[in-house]
Amino acid sequence: MDFMKWLNSLDELLYEVMSWLAFYPLTLWRAAVRPLSMMAYADSQLALPEAEQYSDAISPPLFLALTLALAHGIEEALGVTDRIVASHRGLAGLVSDDSSAVVLRLLVFAIFPLVMSVRLVRGQRVQLNRLSLRMPFYANCYPASLFALGISIGTTIATLHWPPGRMVGAAMASAALIHYVVVETCWFKSQRPIGAIVAFASAIVGLTEGFALLLLVAILFRS
Repeated sequence: MDFMKWLNSLDELLYEVMSWLAFYPLTLWRAAVRPLSMMAYADSQLALPEAEQYSDAISPPLFLALTLALAHGIEEALGVTDRIVASHRGLAGLVSDDSSAVVLRLLVFAIFPLVMSVRLVRGQRVQLNRLSLRMPFYANCYPASLFALGISIGTTIATLHWPPGRMVGAAMASAALIHYVVVETCWFKSQRPIGAIVAFASAIVGLTEGFALLLLVAILFRS
């Protein structure tokens, strides 16, 4: 009986993993082309029963995790060594393999959906709790995934021994940053009765807070 349960679990796991091959590119395309629609989609899915959620896409947190795993795989394929894995200073000593490196990247880039979500909840004058934070956090994982992918691949290309690498990498990272700020500005404007300037300021402040926390993490892992 236990063996049959294990086979059934394996069957479900195999199907889930293989379905990512179909739904990840589709979700990536939709998040890149229609980011606000995907953020609204994430909101609507949380209102459904858990078994019916994200039936035609990858769920936002999983999408972020898979995107960072993809970025790490591209880095490895290009022969770029992860500096944190190679370092043994500070907390970097705890990151000794690719799996822990991907988990660390996931925690780092999840900072941005978190700070953007907190800013929205505070701006809406709603009590900050696990329930009120969940919906905006899930929605923000989609644009944050594109942002993380662009920044990660851009910085990887910039470190290659390729003459135009720095220029191409900087352009890719800059495009990812601009795209993220534009999407977040439009999102803040759609979620609150505010103008474009205030929405843009909210996006910039949230981005600055995210980078400040990112800098703190970097200090801990390099000191």
